[in-house]
Formats: sequence, structure tokens, C-alpha cells
Amino acid sequence: MAMKTTYLVQTFVLKRKRLVPGDQQVSPTSSGALKRAEAMAGRVPGTAAIQIVADDETGELESATILGRFGDVPDDFAETLQAA
Repeated sequence: MAMKTTYLVQTFVLKRKRLVPGDQQVSPTSSGALKRAEAMAGRVPGTAAIQIVADDETGELESATILGRFGDVPDDFAETLQAA
């Protein structure tokens, strides 16, 4: 059971006056994800840098951590992320 860490930048866009998840981009490092999320926040309503640890073989999620939030991010995003 090999664990794999992935760093993502999740964007948020407005759809019918609600913030909803937009595109995701993979980043090679946590600092890269934070920098990319901060830079992208100027072009979209909000972004979040996320660290995901999952089993490389089964894909089973071990943990998901929000490294940083920029701009408008839904208040329930952390709970939604943990539920996934």
C-alpha cells in the first residue's frame, strides 16, 4: 500500500449567483500550488490550494488538507472536501 501525495489548485466560479467548483490543476509541490492559486485568484472569484494523500493502488482517500484559500471560497468547502 503506497501512499501518493497530490497537490491541486481548485478554482471557484460564479454560476447563478453561487460559487461552484471550476477547473482543477495539478501542481508538483505544495509551494507551487499555493503560488499558482494566489496568482489565479486575480482571474476567478476564488481558488484553494489542496493537498490530497491517497493510496496509489486503490485510489482510497487518506486525507485532504486545504493549504490556502484566496478570494471567495464557499464556506462549506472544507466539509465537502472531507466528505469526499
